[in-house]
Amino acid sequence: MTDHLLHLHGDVLAAMRRGPRNFAKLAFALAEEEEPADTEQGRFRDRVAGSGPGDELTALWHRTLTAWDLAEQADWSAAPPRTDERRADAYDRLGFDAGLRKVLDHAVPVFKEPGPTIISTTPTSWYSRDTAAVRSFYWTAYEQLLRRKGWSDAAVAGLDEASHAVVERLADPMRPEAYGARGLVVGYVQSGKTANFTGVTAKAIDAGYRLVIVLGGTLNLLRGQTQRRLDMELIGQENILRGADPDDPEALIGVDYQDDEDWPEKFVSHHGRPSALGAFDIERLTTRDDDYKSLATGIRALEFDKQVRTQPLHVPDNLHRAAARVMVVKKNKSVLSKLIKDLKKIGGPLLSEIPTLIIDDESDQASVNTTDPKKWEEGKVTRTAINDQISQLLKLLPRAQYVGYTATPFANVFVDPGDGDDIFPRDFLISLPRPTGYMGVQDFHDLDRTDESAVGSAERAHVRGIYDDAHGDRLSEALDAFVLSGALKLYRAAHDPSLESHFRHHTMLVHESVRMAEHAALALRISSIWHQAGYTGQEGHARLAALFTSDFQPFADDGLPTPASYEELRPHVSRARQLINSGGTPVLVVNGDTERDYDQPELDFDRTPHVWKILVGGTKLSRGFTVEGLTVTYYRRRTQQADTLMQMGRWFGFRPGYRDLVRLYIGRAEPAGKTRTVDLYEAFEAICRDEETFRAQLTRYATLIDGKPQVTPAQIPPLVSQHLSWLKPSARNKMFNAELVEIRSPGEWVEPTAYPTAPADLRHNAEVWRPVLDLLGADAVTLPRDVPDDGFEAQIGTLDHEAMLQVLCDLRWSVPSQFSPHLESLLSAGERGEGIDDWLVVLPRQTSSRRVEASVLGSRPLSLAHRARRRGDLFGAISEPKHRGAALRIARANGVGGRADDESVESWARERRGVVVLYPVVEEKPPAVSPAGAIAPERLVMAFGLVAPRSSAAPQGNLVRFRTVDSTRKNSVIIDRGAGGS
Repeated sequence: MTDHLLHLHGDVLAAMRRGPRNFAKLAFALAEEEEPADTEQGRFRDRVAGSGPGDELTALWHRTLTAWDLAEQADWSAAPPRTDERRADAYDRLGFDAGLRKVLDHAVPVFKEPGPTIISTTPTSWYSRDTAAVRSFYWTAYEQLLRRKGWSDAAVAGLDEASHAVVERLADPMRPEAYGARGLVVGYVQSGKTANFTGVTAKAIDAGYRLVIVLGGTLNLLRGQTQRRLDMELIGQENILRGADPDDPEALIGVDYQDDEDWPEKFVSHHGRPSALGAFDIERLTTRDDDYKSLATGIRALEFDKQVRTQPLHVPDNLHRAAARVMVVKKNKSVLSKLIKDLKKIGGPLLSEIPTLIIDDESDQASVNTTDPKKWEEGKVTRTAINDQISQLLKLLPRAQYVGYTATPFANVFVDPGDGDDIFPRDFLISLPRPTGYMGVQDFHDLDRTDESAVGSAERAHVRGIYDDAHGDRLSEALDAFVLSGALKLYRAAHDPSLESHFRHHTMLVHESVRMAEHAALALRISSIWHQAGYTGQEGHARLAALFTSDFQPFADDGLPTPASYEELRPHVSRARQLINSGGTPVLVVNGDTERDYDQPELDFDRTPHVWKILVGGTKLSRGFTVEGLTVTYYRRRTQQADTLMQMGRWFGFRPGYRDLVRLYIGRAEPAGKTRTVDLYEAFEAICRDEETFRAQLTRYATLIDGKPQVTPAQIPPLVSQHLSWLKPSARNKMFNAELVEIRSPGEWVEPTAYPTAPADLRHNAEVWRPVLDLLGADAVTLPRDVPDDGFEAQIGTLDHEAMLQVLCDLRWSVPSQFSPHLESLLSAGERGEGIDDWLVVLPRQTSSRRVEASVLGSRPLSLAHRARRRGDLFGAISEPKHRGAALRIARANGVGGRADDESVESWARERRGVVVLYPVVEEKPPAVSPAGAIAPERLVMAFGLVAPRSSAAPQGNLVRFRTVDSTRKNSVIIDRGAGGS
């Protein structure tokens, strides 16, 4: 039966490519005469209100409304994206009444999750939404596949938005003059970056890019995984078969995936050769099993058929009729050398016509030059092999766009921009949002925790510390947790079959060392523990029952099936043990430098139906390799590199149906030298804080001011280096050409963490703050008075702006550049805005029963706060959320208003008043307080956070200001010190 209403709405919405228009007028013009009722809003409202999950009309409007909600630029609305106001503007233009709006809002809630953050040199306009809609053959096929896989409309719309943001910043493939853009896309560890670059590839080839080179890892296993994903989700059955009859066994000899259990059902189908459907074919220059060896049909493989032979390939008449070529190439010297050799044979004239996209997956691995910078000083600009070959590719292909993908932004060109002449992201940097359902930093670390003795909710639920104390190394317990979590997955699948697909693989990762000999010994030990665990005997069941009661029941997700007792779970324990022990061993060792070390059938998550194993390995398990079904991690490996440590965080990722079962056993006191120990959980937290700060900075400065960017990619390195004291250009004769001068943060919480360690500097800072302490009232007040859960006692006083500036200017820091840009903004307050009158100084009283008070330099007793430095001289969190909340309300910060009953806050608030929250911090436990109740100023860190009032800066002003070191080379990222640098 024909769905006339669906067809009509499809036609009407197709006519709204530029945004919403009056629905009734368009519907009246397009409706069939015999179905006039289709134009009535009442019928539409009733259909949506009564629709089920599979209703196509509701799905159509879900896609449309979500796309309008997310559009960063909408000529038809002044409201920002992802807001109720934007949705209301759409309804107004559509002419929908209140009843229909209510029904649609229920069926299609406004998607308010953040979108990608974009730092770019200039906005681009060649790739508009209209342009994308005209040619969208491969994107449409990819989008439909994702929906069939269960992606929500919001998730698809988010991917659409993020991939569009990348493609519109590439050069127009049809532009007459060649230009190669350079960009970097920053995601999260194991957060779906492959889906993003698959979407980018689909949109790019639709737009006219005709050669795509994906640099896909350093192992055949990783390269093959990437090839399979692109073949399955983008290239499709017809382009793989290339005309071969799928029902003729002889015709299929040599064709990929005939042994793949997902072929052909899960591979996208275009329902015919794309070239016969008005689109164009994709020719694969590599296959799942074969990396690039040579151009399969010789040089002719890159000879494109032209409709107008006298014109270059990049003119529209030629470009949109030519087939695209795609290759997935391993980052390997010999492989890339063959490719470069073949391209050189083709010659410059032809190559200069080919719009090319180079995607560098895990671009911080192998791609960055790591040669000794001292050689550069001697005039020997040598490059590492892969970096040199990427540079050669970019020179051979002048229309090549380079897009790097990484989850560790500090590890790439930011570490040494002097080494990034060819791949530094000079044109754009895009930070992808944290995906819905992703388990990341916030799920394992309580970043707002200040009481070091307290365990936060995230840590309590998922983290199990290894101290080698009375509990031992907890490896046996981790194995028990692996068996239990496997049994719980089986229990859940039995009670809710829809979860079964999420539990295809169940894995545990053990990562202690990089030494292969130690891996073998560890695997032997795990096997021994396993076979002595007695999982089939009474003792083993008793042990599992105790762990289930103490460690799994308290943290179980109420929305998922969970047994009320261990006896209910017991039948599934036996099956879990059998699956893990299949093949006679529960352990797989994954290490080595050769491909054969990874050519294990049970390590191929794509081709193996069920991988239920304990994986023991090192570095090769920490980069690019997705450990499917990872539920329990046992991690004790130390490293000095932040990026290496972050990439080892394999426990980050998507855990549908079992995120409450995820456990991280991690070393909390690992030996580092003869006397020192390292807390690996703390080390991870320090890196996570830096990355979260980096992403927050990008988000803040991404807003255009008067149509111009506040920050360009070239200015990102000095912006980042204020937070990471170790982040320096590695070449001694190089420096950044952009120096960060000022950060204005009106209405924003600012919390310096780089306090000095030298006793003389600590005493100096205490002496600077000493007069301010006398201004604080002797009697404490409660803020906010009427909200008991948020209330805290504090001593309060006021200080005029000039006096506060004298204090702040006189302070000493371990990394002065961390606070100096903020100080500069306070010094210049009033030049563009109304200025600052005074500051409210708040010194909270600690509420812990173990709190300690002491006087310093003869002051009244102060409530001391215990805090710890997380990396080098930098502290972690110093302030507490309730203190920040009160300060933001008093300063009447953006988006934070005082409550009507909040008299204690309102009584202190002024339009031109800032707030400083002071924390006398001690690092020792217990603090060294004298019998007289005093603490030496050399043992005290006078820490603080502040909020400047909104009056301190004019609206629409830039939030950051840079100084160009060499004004004659404004566009240079770095410069020689001897040539204009100081």
